[in-house]
Amino acid sequence: MKVGVITFPGTLDEGDARRAVKLAGGEPVDLWHADENLQGVDAVIIPGGFSYGDYLRCGAIAALAPVMREVITQAKAGIPVLGICNGFQVLCESGLLPGALVRNDHQKFICREQRLRVESTRTAWTSGFSEGDEIVIPLKNGEGSYQAHDETIAELEGEGRVVFRYLEVNPNGSRNDIAGITNETGSVVGLMPHPEHAVEAGFGPDSQSGIRTGTDGLLIFQSLMGVLR
Repeated sequence: MKVGVITFPGTLDEGDARRAVKLAGGEPVDLWHADENLQGVDAVIIPGGFSYGDYLRCGAIAALAPVMREVITQAKAGIPVLGICNGFQVLCESGLLPGALVRNDHQKFICREQRLRVESTRTAWTSGFSEGDEIVIPLKNGEGSYQAHDETIAELEGEGRVVFRYLEVNPNGSRNDIAGITNETGSVVGLMPHPEHAVEAGFGPDSQSGIRTGTDGLLIFQSLMGVLR
């Protein structure tokens, strides 16, 4: 299965995203911000970084890039899309997900190992988990605080669209400890922490979850492969 990995000027984590796709059994396909088609891919990943230098707002310029026009079209048709960190910001700026990611409440960039709880397995990216699973993956952001109107938060909670939630500590002031959300169909997911940095034993954080030591993020990409097959 082919998974497109988009690179914008300022993207940092496309290499790790491509490797995660390979380790999960998929074929990564390089997509550039100026591309006007998705080369027939089965899913899309928007990696983390600082697209366009985070000018205006994080993800605001990237959301208007030519490649995103087709991502939006295909996402509305049901193609699975994962936005990680800056990719989450791009998804919100493009209107594919509600709300916004703003400056961390402590006004500092943060980099840490972060414990999460999987709140929903009804997405293309979490179908391999069990609800309530706890994982540990890296987190690194300066504008990672998820915010939305009260009505939007109530809708996300009521419809089971909170996919990941911060445990033990809320690292950035996100409402309701939200670390990741999905759209109405479960095809589009945005999350702030970085699962692509926890896909190989010895290179990811050690987890107490009992799932996989150092590879808690891999199941996100394997979940996608299972859905696509």
